[in-house]
Amino acid sequence: MRYRIGTDPEQARQEVDGMIVGSAVFGLFTGIVFVVAGLRVREFRLAFWGYGLILASSAYLLYTFFK
Repeated sequence: MRYRIGTDPEQARQEVDGMIVGSAVFGLFTGIVFVVAGLRVREFRLAFWGYGLILASSAYLLYTFFK
């Protein structure tokens, strides 16, 4: 990755990490909505994808916070 002269690569990495954590939190809440909606309307494939999204987002967040 290329940086402009005078910028700090560590600061850029922290900004990107913050955006990825935000996406993981959004994915966690979206997965919960998918599971509830999927079970409510009996679309089990939607609930299945919701469980997968919850699992992936939770795993990433746990890895990030306990790294």
